[in-house]
Amino acid sequence: MDKTYLDKFYKMNHAERLNALVAAGSLTSDDLLLTNGLLLSDELADNMIENHLANYELPLGVALNFLVDGKDYVVPMAIEEPSVIAAASAGAKIIAQASGFKTTISERIMIGQVALKDVPDLTFAKNNLAQHKNNILKKANAAHPSIVKRGGGATDLFIRVIEADNEAGTPEFLMVHLHVSTLEAMGANIINTMMEGITTYLEELTGGSALMSILSNYATECLASALCQIPVDLLKRNGYSGEEVRDRLIEASQLAYVDPYRAVTHNKGIMNGIDAVVLASGNDWRAISAGAHAYASRNGQYRALSSWRKAENGDLIGQLTLPLPVGSVGGSISIHPAAQFSKRLLGDPSAKELESIIVSVGLAQNFSALKALVTEGIQKGHMGLQARSLAISAGATGADIEQVAEQLKTAKNMNLATAEALLKEIES
Repeated sequence: MDKTYLDKFYKMNHAERLNALVAAGSLTSDDLLLTNGLLLSDELADNMIENHLANYELPLGVALNFLVDGKDYVVPMAIEEPSVIAAASAGAKIIAQASGFKTTISERIMIGQVALKDVPDLTFAKNNLAQHKNNILKKANAAHPSIVKRGGGATDLFIRVIEADNEAGTPEFLMVHLHVSTLEAMGANIINTMMEGITTYLEELTGGSALMSILSNYATECLASALCQIPVDLLKRNGYSGEEVRDRLIEASQLAYVDPYRAVTHNKGIMNGIDAVVLASGNDWRAISAGAHAYASRNGQYRALSSWRKAENGDLIGQLTLPLPVGSVGGSISIHPAAQFSKRLLGDPSAKELESIIVSVGLAQNFSALKALVTEGIQKGHMGLQARSLAISAGATGADIEQVAEQLKTAKNMNLATAEALLKEIES
């Protein structure tokens, strides 16, 4: 990728941006011809969901400057909130100057569950399940032979007991967990088919009754981690020394670790970036968000997903780890034209590579947000980009949008009433 073509990207108009991506090597001229066809057709949308009426659009943009494991990326993001893409790009630019993101992706194992109740003898049931483990795995794989042929399938079995809670009125459950390698797919349908395929056999082995058989979106065996290390010289900002920014950013991270009220907002900022890429790639952003927030509570208190600390040489070190059970094939990924476009923009990444990109975006987003919060505050940058939305809400069109937005940035009150007044002056 020749990044020189992407200089001042945010100042380009729509057509110039697309041409710049082609010149940089992120898109081909064929991709450029397809950009007008990214919207869902009524026929395709009608077959994706029930009771289809219309298509609800989100802006699809790109975050720049991402250097992940030594490779440059232009990252597609689908989101309606101003400042998210700008913040991700700004954070990634600083981190790229400090050698970029280094990622670690665990083995991609997804989890399915069968919940059994009314088990007459737990000790016998657990022992019997253990003795018949290989048969259980064989039956699971027989339920979905195509994933086995490709090198995946059920790999292991684990047993959990959830004790009855008399106060809450909940019964005792015997939980059977199946670990499944879904390869390049997220694998929800694969896992659900396998779990339903072994349910009757598990009832026979335990004497219990199955309540449900389903995947778990708490993918603790599919973790992605990103790490960055930033010299303090790159942290100077608005009168704050690099050391001051580093120390204040670390303290902000520590606050998010101990205070759930702060941690929720801290993690929401991380998910701004993560969900936007997950959505653009055609993956299930709801599943990713649910799993991430569960992971933030894994020790009994809701805490920050990221951590920031001081290196021995004085650098700032940031790390983000969370479950990221995304896929590179299957579901809407294979049929949604915008998801296919995003995939080409990223260079047709594998599922593991996509995890690396997404977790890096989350860390960049967090870095930018914390840096702004502990220096000039979050509103300066956010409201600067919000000005365009206010101008449009006031009724501005064409060149008037930028004119109203620029005047709003210096106005005493940046709100809709001010935008309407400024537009009226311009029009008169």
